[in-house]
Amino acid sequence: MSHHPSQLIGSFDQLIPRILLEALNVASCRDLVKSKGPRMTATATAPLAGVAEVDIRIEDDASPIVRLIGRTLRDSARIGHTPETLQRSAGTVAIRSHDTPQAATIAFGPNGVDVSGGVVPEPDTTVTVDLNARFTPAADPTGDPDLARDVLQALTPPLPNWREAAQRFWDTARSLPGMPDVLIAVTEGPDGLEQAVIGAGSTQYLIAGDRDTLAGVFSGADDLLAVLFSGVLGIQGTLSQLSVMTGASWKVRYDV
Repeated sequence: MSHHPSQLIGSFDQLIPRILLEALNVASCRDLVKSKGPRMTATATAPLAGVAEVDIRIEDDASPIVRLIGRTLRDSARIGHTPETLQRSAGTVAIRSHDTPQAATIAFGPNGVDVSGGVVPEPDTTVTVDLNARFTPAADPTGDPDLARDVLQALTPPLPNWREAAQRFWDTARSLPGMPDVLIAVTEGPDGLEQAVIGAGSTQYLIAGDRDTLAGVFSGADDLLAVLFSGVLGIQGTLSQLSVMTGASWKVRYDV
């Protein structure tokens, strides 16, 4: 049974099982790329060079929020984003999830940055964020507003180019058991559809979305399942492949 692309997009909440069972040709990807839905916070293209020398540490057996914060700050340090914040010699920031009990503390010191689970008794500032929207504030911060502003900026590094992000995603996750042989990413460019084909073999997995969405998923800034259910991402693959790709997404997102 076939479906017109507009029918698929019009009922995305019912689309996922069918997409996993039916082929999604490249022509229909154009409609998926242009589909409207909730959007993640926009970010700019990452700088080409610049590294802030700072040691960013997380505790042993770290929770997901600690790993997410640590990986994000390391991304900022790697590209030289907000070095003046990352190189602070003092300050404690509590980060709370707006919709779950998750919380963590960022502690700046002369020897680097430590990220740990929970909240210290008297942090210098507390920010409540949406962890599935690139640390978008969900409430006004308490405490030092300047420190809160600087840390939120450090937690939103510019996204890499979507092709570079796809390649890095593949390099990081390709060894996971069950990964498809080929990853295909499709997006809409100024001259029409663009695609990146990475890997070689008989099994493949296709992901379609706009450039920002692809860069967010492949870099770990966004959670694959959260973006998929928001309606701005199209996929082609099997249920088992979706499970593996979700694990790959978490591997990149939480740096595990």
